[in-house]
Amino acid sequence: MPDLLIIRHGQSVYNLENRFTGWIDVSLSEQGIKEAERAAVKLKDYKIDVAYASKLRRAIDTLNIILNMHKNKHIPVIENEALNERNYGNLQGLNKAEVAKQYGDEQVHIWRRSFDIAPPGGESLKDTSARVMPYFRSFILPELRKGLNVLIVAHGNSLRAIIKELDKISDEDIANLNIDTGKIYLYRFDENLKIISRKIL
Repeated sequence: MPDLLIIRHGQSVYNLENRFTGWIDVSLSEQGIKEAERAAVKLKDYKIDVAYASKLRRAIDTLNIILNMHKNKHIPVIENEALNERNYGNLQGLNKAEVAKQYGDEQVHIWRRSFDIAPPGGESLKDTSARVMPYFRSFILPELRKGLNVLIVAHGNSLRAIIKELDKISDEDIANLNIDTGKIYLYRFDENLKIISRKIL
């Protein structure tokens, strides 16, 4: 029975500074490194057959920390920009609290959490899902069908897109889903790729 392990990268320096990050390629903070190390300890003896990451360094660095401690350091690793964070457009690099002062808390919440409303010049979660899910279906699901255990290290919104589909979360309810940095979400499937259990490690 294959397992899918989903991890949001450790805290980045922009997470620490409360900034919209999106496609800006920032590094992990000290706390983010510790979060990745904690995930690595939990997974060091876990059977992982193949790993996927976005093209952004905060995800790649998190994955590398995990694999450096793993019993099988040399599993295949595939990086693809389809798994990148959503593009926050004109908000990228801006402090979230300052943006909220300008546009209001409710508008910022809508930009961050709604399914189909994009920030100025950026992607909505719907747009992000249209990029992430074809890649997931074409490349990651076939690995699970082979019975392989797959690790994905990516971002809050690219992973929200995947979890939305896996858990059949409605467009309205997806606003309530927040994925913490460094947490491990484990989905276990049967041979027909029906989810038989889900938990946070």
